[in-house]
Amino acid sequence: MKLLADVGIIGFPNAGKSTLISKISAARPKIADYPFTTLIPQLGIVSFGEHSPFVIADIPGIIAGAHEGAGLGLKFLRHVERTSLLLHLLDLSAPSPRDPIADYETLNRELALFNRALSRKPQVVALNKTDMPEAMVRLPRVQRQFRKLGQEVFPISALTGEGLRKLLGALVARLPNKKPEERES
Repeated sequence: MKLLADVGIIGFPNAGKSTLISKISAARPKIADYPFTTLIPQLGIVSFGEHSPFVIADIPGIIAGAHEGAGLGLKFLRHVERTSLLLHLLDLSAPSPRDPIADYETLNRELALFNRALSRKPQVVALNKTDMPEAMVRLPRVQRQFRKLGQEVFPISALTGEGLRKLLGALVARLPNKKPEERES
């Protein structure tokens, strides 16, 4: 199976996936404040430091039940199969009814129920929307919860760019060091 992208950004609708890809690449996806703005993967090329450029995909929002076809889940999960590394983008903002830990667990459960191999792909977790004061109040508790799971997290604001250098460093550190023309599976 040929790769769609080196990194697939996964998350629930409105987590900020499109905003993130627009900040770290030249991609210009539609960005709006309603669920399922992105209906097909949006691709961008990211250049960072001395690492070879890599392709990143904004995967449309995945929801509970996706492995059974909820939303456009099966289609979206097939795109995730064609990535090397998964970036969980989780909404940390307090106005959001989302719980980042529950979202992380739900996303991983959907991956495993669709295809067990997906749940074993390398993963990076970013907690988005730290530009909102309420998010910074939630951050210490959520970081502690992820530490208990043995998962490092990267607080970011896709909107302002805060934390993106550290996140990109973590992504390139986990990618195979291959030239783009060598990347196939």
